[in-house]
Amino acid sequence: MSAHPSSIVTPRIARGGKAIYGAPLGILMLEAKFPRIPGDMGNATTWPFPVLYRVVSGASPEKVVLKGAAGLLPDFIDAAKDLVRLGAEAITTNCGFLSLFQKEIAGAVGVPVATSSLMQVPWVQATLPPGKRVGLVTVSGSTLTPAHLAGAGVPLDTPVVGTENGREFFRVLIKAEKDDMDIALAEQDVVGAGRDLVANHPDIGAIVLECTNMPPYAAALQAAVGLPVYDIYSMITWFHAGLRPRAFS
Repeated sequence: MSAHPSSIVTPRIARGGKAIYGAPLGILMLEAKFPRIPGDMGNATTWPFPVLYRVVSGASPEKVVLKGAAGLLPDFIDAAKDLVRLGAEAITTNCGFLSLFQKEIAGAVGVPVATSSLMQVPWVQATLPPGKRVGLVTVSGSTLTPAHLAGAGVPLDTPVVGTENGREFFRVLIKAEKDDMDIALAEQDVVGAGRDLVANHPDIGAIVLECTNMPPYAAALQAAVGLPVYDIYSMITWFHAGLRPRAFS
């Protein structure tokens, strides 16, 4: 006599092939010692999901932001491949200036890659009313070149303001003048740059923050200028949603 259909047990097979599970997003990190507060991309508590990190040795913020990441592409590709071998199903980075390497990393690792918060600009632009455009706040306006913008699909005439003339943010993150950071001063630098951006360009309808260390100050900037503010947090939570769509039933 055959078994009743309700008594048949379907085998449960766990699929292998990776080293680590449950963290589909891999983040390539610059090598730095400044504090990464909650909201910073390099603080794991920022994310509402697990992530994998890999520090790229020798890739200091100064080299990447001020010197065009010269000679570092092979190191970033190797680190991205390591993350994929560990189990990452998509790759991002913790510096918007790495838009320079978007095509190369995406072509080398075989998984989706989003190197820069700047990649949101075309999407944000599409949401704005006629006559309005996106403006950028970056850690270093003087070294954010047309090549960086083109690598992320950003119009080359996009208004940009940096934090180089501030009292804290640029000094700590890029120049590495000290390991500690005055959070209130850093916030003032970011908000001040955003205020200047909007004051000089009245047609701005939304702001995108290039720097992945700026999300802790996004709410203060939005309150100060009264415009939508997008950053690496908004982009990566969207990016991750495609890797693990919410199950509604």
